[in-house]
Amino acid sequence: MDEAANGLLHEPVMVGKVTDLLRPQPGQIILDCTAGGGGHSGMILGKIKPDGLLIGIDKDSEILAETKRRLTTIDRRVKLYHADYADVDEVLRQAGVEKVHGVLLDLGVSSFQFDRAYRGFSFSKNGALDMRMDQTQGITAHELIQKLSVQDLEKIFWVYGEERWSRRIARAIVKARETSDIASTGQLAEIVARVVPGGSDKIHPATRVFQALRIAVNRELESLEVFLDKIHNFMFPGARIVVISFHSLEDRLVKKDFHEKANRNIYKLLTKKPLIPDDAEIGKNIRSRSAKLRAAERI
Repeated sequence: MDEAANGLLHEPVMVGKVTDLLRPQPGQIILDCTAGGGGHSGMILGKIKPDGLLIGIDKDSEILAETKRRLTTIDRRVKLYHADYADVDEVLRQAGVEKVHGVLLDLGVSSFQFDRAYRGFSFSKNGALDMRMDQTQGITAHELIQKLSVQDLEKIFWVYGEERWSRRIARAIVKARETSDIASTGQLAEIVARVVPGGSDKIHPATRVFQALRIAVNRELESLEVFLDKIHNFMFPGARIVVISFHSLEDRLVKKDFHEKANRNIYKLLTKKPLIPDDAEIGKNIRSRSAKLRAAERI
């Protein structure tokens, strides 16, 4: 099956920087905590074969089967798990692995998810307000929009989206749902655009609202905190961890964790400041523009 035709072709972010910092070597065990479409995983697998092992985790079961097919054409030493990366300890137990030589966590939403209207991640295509990365469980964005109070919606938009018009948007949503069910991405984006004042901001007025809802639906920050708190326990001395984040809330958590562990002599910082894509990469892949990469080494 052709990957581009199947919509699974995903452009991994900052591949060269990830390779340089992660330093995957033949025979190593590398953990990709957000395997997605296998963009970074494929690069890693090519570096650690023939005797290495790639362990991949992803919440999205829809993409994992195709990702496995793609990766096993490179090398068959791949183990993929449908799980939350917060449960990394259980995944490694199932894989029969105690420690790894490298860890990658790419927190971006994949092109596969963004480009599927029925997944509800994007307002560029009208679809159901779902936004769950794991469609087998959890509450949808539609349910949050229909049930939460003005105060709770405002808090989500302000805390997770850093949206300055959060109160106005929350009130507009609650008022609109009194007369009709807000079930689609197009409906929600239209409500937001109607009440947010126009200005010089280049992004769509609904961008931060969609980001905030996605974070709330998938409990992304909670998962990240749990993961960061435990992952060092499963890293060999000299093992490296690379984390790519896409908004300031994630980056702050990663920065805080890395610096705290550096002060406790658990990590050595490899990036004093986050690395970002160059202009050439942003020109080829506009979704990379907000990416920030931090890395550390287990002492």
